Amino acid sequence: MWFVNALLCFTGWGVADLFYKKGSKQEDKYSQFKIVFAVGIIMGIQALIMIIKGQPFEPFDLIKYLPVSAMYILSMFLGYVGLRYIELSVSSPIQNSSAAVSTILLIIFCSYKPTAIQSVGIVALIIGVFLLSLLEKKNADRERLLAKEKIDKKYTISLIAIIFPLLYCVIDGLGTFADGLYLDEYEIMTEDAALVAYELTFFICAVLVFIYLRFIKKEKFSIVRERNRFFAAIFETAGQFFYVYALSENAVITAPIVGSYCVLSVLLSRVFLK
Repeated sequence: MWFVNALLCFTGWGVADLFYKKGSKQEDKYSQFKIVFAVGIIMGIQALIMIIKGQPFEPFDLIKYLPVSAMYILSMFLGYVGLRYIELSVSSPIQNSSAAVSTILLIIFCSYKPTAIQSVGIVALIIGVFLLSLLEKKNADRERLLAKEKIDKKYTISLIAIIFPLLYCVIDGLGTFADGLYLDEYEIMTEDAALVAYELTFFICAVLVFIYLRFIKKEKFSIVRERNRFFAAIFETAGQFFYVYALSENAVITAPIVGSYCVLSVLLSRVFLK
């Protein structure tokens, strides 16, 4: 069942990336905050539904799971910033090289060791994601050259265009590694408790962002104008739901499978974002 959950997460996050990019405006300096707000609201709703349906919840779970939640949320925030400065087809493969970070750490520090066939699959996925990022960057630059398109250098060669996906890669990889320890290796928490704790933490971030935007920055925004961000939030939350169940059963193999959802992101970005 973990494999089905991993594939459902793969699909959810791949589609979410498309809407993240559609909702990321370079000229909107608060774009990343608005995405955090949308994701936090949707995740909060799902967490509330789980609690109403009988999922036990202890407030201390928020603290216990905070190291994992913090790394995931921080990496996602940095990823949202990066989407303002780089194409989705380039940023997504770089970000999802985090699968290499988490998989290597899980193999070194966890008791589970993959079989020879699984090891070949893991290496193939990681190399494929890395090569995909290089090829997409090369193709994007060539297309601009052929179209004689002149754009700001920060979109192509400056540090700002690359630093955010790279930071996402490292921090998200560490988060996935920690998640594997929590849910699979040491079973510190159940997957349901971890999911609720993470989503409620994200909801708290959404509340703080709303206060910051609405009352400090006097920024006005509505659900209608933010529909792409809310669509992204829905697919992100759906993917997260399946992710924790896949990770809790087989963290070492789940990490590279889920990390390769950038393949779907690249395909969708080429088809719908051109």
